[in-house]
Amino acid sequence: MPKNKSDLKILLMQIRKDPQILKEELESFSIYSGIPKKQFSILNVFAQPDFNTELVKGFDALFVGGASDANVLKPEKYPFVHKCQKMLLFCLSNDIPVFASCFGFQLAVLALGGEILHKEKDFEMGSLPISLTEHSKRDPLFSDTPDLFKAIAVHQQFAREVPDNCELLAYTEQCCHAFRVKNKDFWAFQFHPEVDKNRMVERLTFYKKKYTQNDEHLDEVLASAQETPESNILARKFVDRVLIKS
Repeated sequence: MPKNKSDLKILLMQIRKDPQILKEELESFSIYSGIPKKQFSILNVFAQPDFNTELVKGFDALFVGGASDANVLKPEKYPFVHKCQKMLLFCLSNDIPVFASCFGFQLAVLALGGEILHKEKDFEMGSLPISLTEHSKRDPLFSDTPDLFKAIAVHQQFAREVPDNCELLAYTEQCCHAFRVKNKDFWAFQFHPEVDKNRMVERLTFYKKKYTQNDEHLDEVLASAQETPESNILARKFVDRVLIKS
């Protein structure tokens, strides 16, 4: 039975250390999903690394955001990584819808048996044109998305292939950018559906030492930034077409 949007309860898994970015990420997911912040509960795995992977029970969906560290996929340094993957698998087994962005995409790939690679230089950063596959034409979120739509991406980790039993929906020349687990309400995006042009400028300025070579490089990336409406509407489609089925 379809739910009212006002009744939805969302768990947002955050992998952030910085209070400013924690706040901005929640605001971004709230704005583009159309769900008020009061309906989100937060699991910050840096603050609560030894969490119960089944605490997602009772929520209507799990949202997963990006990470503060450029390479947080080190379970020996960050023991919560395995727990994050277990939570994603728990959602899959219990039909709890998932909308995973950037680091969430990488966690999903690993949880489902795929491989994540690392690129030290010339990694994707900025407003990118994203290509769609044939699978996207039948997908609830991408069926009316135009090919070569623009999306925000900043990542050194990436996947060249999606895991088994998943459908590749979107990609660039460098890597996979979106997939869905077959016949499941489980989507993962290497790009940031929740980040728009203005937020990208704020984030890259905040993280410039991690991702840009110098001020000139940062200025070049920011000058090429574009609006990304087709990407940003995906979170609202997830809510409307999957969670409340309007």
